Amino acid sequence: MRRILIVGAGQSGLQLALGLQALGYDVTLMSNRTADEIRGGRVMSTQCMFHTALQHERDLEINFWEEQAPRIQGLGVSVAGPVTPLGHPRLVDWLGELDGYAQSVDQRLKMAGWMDAFERRGGRLVIHGAAVSDLDFLAARYDLMLVAAGKGELGALFGRDAARSPYTTPQRALAVAYVHNLAPRLEHPELEAVRCNLVPDVGELYVMPALTNSGRADILFWEAIPGGPADVFGGVTDPSEHLALTLELMEWFTPWEYGRATRVELTDAGGTLAGRYAPTVRDPIGWLPGGGLVLGVADVVVTNDPLTGQGSNSAAKCATSYLESIVEHGDRPFDEAWMRRTFGRFWATARHVTKWTNAMLAPPPEHIVRLLGAAGQLPAVAHRFANGFDDPADFENFFYEPDKTAAYLEEAEAGAAVADTDGELVAESVGEAVGEPESEAAEQVG
Repeated sequence: MRRILIVGAGQSGLQLALGLQALGYDVTLMSNRTADEIRGGRVMSTQCMFHTALQHERDLEINFWEEQAPRIQGLGVSVAGPVTPLGHPRLVDWLGELDGYAQSVDQRLKMAGWMDAFERRGGRLVIHGAAVSDLDFLAARYDLMLVAAGKGELGALFGRDAARSPYTTPQRALAVAYVHNLAPRLEHPELEAVRCNLVPDVGELYVMPALTNSGRADILFWEAIPGGPADVFGGVTDPSEHLALTLELMEWFTPWEYGRATRVELTDAGGTLAGRYAPTVRDPIGWLPGGGLVLGVADVVVTNDPLTGQGSNSAAKCATSYLESIVEHGDRPFDEAWMRRTFGRFWATARHVTKWTNAMLAPPPEHIVRLLGAAGQLPAVAHRFANGFDDPADFENFFYEPDKTAAYLEEAEAGAAVADTDGELVAESVGEAVGEPESEAAEQVG
């Protein structure tokens, strides 16, 4: 069977390695850290995975933590209003239910577990921080080399695609804290949900349930506009100070979230993360000095801001797409033409993520403000927006263009009006059936 080298042991690299391994390919996986180093290290992401991405893991039977991780059944949005003497009030607050639950498993737990499984199943795991010279030397030994870790000189192999990369600088400063003892949301105490809090001119606060090494946890994730009032984590290395800053920002900008965070504590000393990077799409092919080719995987070549929670989802979808392309190609050479077709197949999905994320990074136009407000009154709109996190392609139908948004909201309002009318007719029928006027029946129900 064909020999394949995968550099990088993240969501995409490991998922692809395990998938190829299960089909009998001779796979070598290269990681710069051992499983134990990953397991005991610092958190790497927020990784909320929605139904489609989770199904890709189920299909490979590597969903090892599905029964332990919280089942996220909803996605809610709150929008803060202008500041008052008491802080920022909420102007918008709604929850959309997901058709299929989402989950967030700490990548320290998942990647270490997947590495152990890969080795246990006979995979060749090499612990080495790969350089371009390593890949150049190894090119003749493998039929295909894939790069799923894009920092340093390996990332420089893949040139920036200016036409697909509108931003040249980071659009958010990221700050993550994993915590225990966050109280439930009063509005839906029995329902697990990701909450997205939009604070104009400040940034966003995401709150999401997760599973970490020490069990059930929640993630507090600030996405601060660079240079703005929430961009305060630069140079902070002490985890306790990081958490204190997180909570101070919550108390002032999102007091409705702070109210349930007064007793939180970090899950562990490695439970914080901060950084920033520019969203970038790159050429998928890297050329080695000796003439060999490597194919970039997932966020090595399509890097989006975490604002829309698509990183691990895109990585899972990329791994699935690449796996299908490799298997379908049979014994033919993995040449440049194949690599471009393979990336193009993934880009057909990834382009929707990039377009949506880049749009969300900009100040919202008037029709989007109206859409978010309408979701608070129209459950169908909240439901559709929430499920767009699983299928971002749907945003093409109602999100970007004011005319399409207006037409969709008109349709949703009409549908709600019909539902209300049907409900009134049912109520009238029930009142007649029990032999009492509708108003009296309503009073008894009240």
